[in-house]
Amino acid sequence: MIVIVVILALAVVALGALAVRERTRRGVGPRTHAAGRILFPFLGTELSQRGLDAALRIAQIDGATLVPVYLARVPMHLPLDAALPAQCDGALPLLEAIEQRAARSGVQVDSRIERGRSYRHAIRELVDHETFDTTVVSAADSGTSGLLPDEISWLLENVPGEIIVIRPGTQIDLGARRAAPRRRRRAVTR
Repeated sequence: MIVIVVILALAVVALGALAVRERTRRGVGPRTHAAGRILFPFLGTELSQRGLDAALRIAQIDGATLVPVYLARVPMHLPLDAALPAQCDGALPLLEAIEQRAARSGVQVDSRIERGRSYRHAIRELVDHETFDTTVVSAADSGTSGLLPDEISWLLENVPGEIIVIRPGTQIDLGARRAAPRRRRRAVTR
């Protein structure tokens, strides 16, 4: 009986060693902190290149789903559920660009448009009905779109989970890309 128990224990240890070796060979190690959902709120007609790169890297490393959320402000004279065609027309190309970049990185995406009377209100509405492990936000600078320091301070006090603030950097402006005509290169023959 003791011999059978010893043989079974050795078999279990051998199978465990094979599983660890196979996992290491494939480059997949045990994760210490795997974030399930990473919130990436943005506004305006530009995306922060640095902010998007950081959110994609974190999602890729953690095996998380990226949740890009366009924050749409609804004027006070309109009902909160009013149609916002101009804002949606600006948001959809940005959401599509994020989804394409995420697909190239192998990151799953769950895109959203969240409305509110202010950016804080929109984020509060989102956090009330969703859960996020990490929030990646881009800070605003003169001439760039992003969250202002007081909005970032509010996030730190009111939004649960890890919050990563990215300094302003290169912006992706899809509106300017669409408006600029493409120049054709002339073939030079000698």
